[in-house]
Amino acid sequence: MLTPLVQEVISTFPDSKIDLFVKGGITPIIYKNYPNIGKIIQLPKRPFSNILKYVNGWISIKTQKYDLVINASFGSSSGRLSTLFANSKYKLFGDIDESYSAKFPDYHHSAKNSVYNLRQYLTKLGIPENPNEVPSLDLKLSREEVEIGKKKLFDLVKNDKKTICLFTNATGDKCYSESWWNEFYSQLKQNFPDYNIIELLPVENISKLNFTIPFFYSTDIREMGGLIANSNLFIAADNGVMHLASASGTPTIGLFSVTDETIYRPYNNNSFSINTRSLNSQNIMDLLHETMMHI
Repeated sequence: MLTPLVQEVISTFPDSKIDLFVKGGITPIIYKNYPNIGKIIQLPKRPFSNILKYVNGWISIKTQKYDLVINASFGSSSGRLSTLFANSKYKLFGDIDESYSAKFPDYHHSAKNSVYNLRQYLTKLGIPENPNEVPSLDLKLSREEVEIGKKKLFDLVKNDKKTICLFTNATGDKCYSESWWNEFYSQLKQNFPDYNIIELLPVENISKLNFTIPFFYSTDIREMGGLIANSNLFIAADNGVMHLASASGTPTIGLFSVTDETIYRPYNNNSFSINTRSLNSQNIMDLLHETMMHI
């Protein structure tokens, strides 16, 4: 979700080096093909499990002098604190500006908010406002990664038909039941008989469809991205893999019933969200047919 902001910084300051201050260990994999990335300062998810690494991470953003520090997590107290603590004259804290949000209906989207805030902040420094669309999420898959994904998909389906990829897992209340997915798959198969329908499995190696359709399992997110990039449509509940699919460039349909669509919906080419509380199965199929016409 940070990739649109990184792309915005690169397009504005092409020769810049960008350090990322993050939690967890997946960031280097995501930004593997971003040449402008400098240091990736990774805090442990559980600070007290590795207190030395945690402290050293905070020290590093204090000892390094930055030209600009941006809090990319609006509404995050730790994001504000780290921005305050970092060593820089220019700091963007990521506060919500409702007057600016009125100008852009998608201002509150989690991936877009920091981009809009940056554009507004830079105008105060004399830099013209960027009028372009906010960049899409982008994993920047290499040609080789996409080709490997193409081969893996062919090995799975053994034909050249178009493919719909499902991801049936999610966390907590965002997760749809087995009965919901089985009914959805049945409708999908009836409405799109000329398409392959496959399932991408989560790290837990479970399936809400009970492994009854062709499935792909991997714990390598770039390998997963390569396979998704060769699918024609990706459908999932609101979760991290939905955003991975969006970052792979494939039209992505996000299923929402609990979380706020305005903050988390996929938005790349031909992507959109569906509120399953207000639309029935036939409504959803009608939307998918319309989408397929433009893919």
